Amino acid sequence: MTTRFLTKQKKITMKKSGLLMIVGSLLLLGLFIYPLWNIQLGAPQYPDPLGMDIYITGIQGEGEFDIQNIDGVNHYIGMKKIPKPEDMWEFATFPIIIIGMVALGVIIGLFGFLGKISHNWFLGWFLLMMVLGILGMYDFNSWLLDYGTDLNPNAILNMTDADGNPLSYKPPMLGTAKILNFTASSYPRMGAYAMFVGMFLTLVAWWIGKSATKGRS
Repeated sequence: MTTRFLTKQKKITMKKSGLLMIVGSLLLLGLFIYPLWNIQLGAPQYPDPLGMDIYITGIQGEGEFDIQNIDGVNHYIGMKKIPKPEDMWEFATFPIIIIGMVALGVIIGLFGFLGKISHNWFLGWFLLMMVLGILGMYDFNSWLLDYGTDLNPNAILNMTDADGNPLSYKPPMLGTAKILNFTASSYPRMGAYAMFVGMFLTLVAWWIGKSATKGRS
């Protein structure tokens, strides 16, 4: 009787683990609804900071004319225009990767719910998502570096440091920095939080599955 009861409890625990894996994976779909990141530029002449929301499918201004105004300011110091979706391969590739990870996570969670695979598959999905996230952040930082340093030498304003080198206008990847008379702030938004929560739930799913497996002996 006791053995049957424990076996039943373990099956229920694995079902909960599988459901958490499915829910955690589905939360990544929030990236298609909410912005992943946000960069704001504040200055005395802009009491309401100019802002751009970065989605996995493109970049949008927080206000109606924010992108236009940012491009106008950047033109004077030789920076490129804010890229459109067709200008960057990331905006075509990242959505495919996210859909693939969601589908993979749901399938793994379903098989875990049915008791067909080990809970270690949940950890494998989490680690893969971690690697993809790190690569994504590296790519994002590389874009910011190029955006802030690859300047037009024929720009109206050519600012240099004490050694005569062109100034870098790279916005921070995370945090706040002073760029000329602007204060640039860069922080995650709701899409990133949904992704973080989803990944955390898949880690919890693995831990619950691991606990159930430990109790088999």
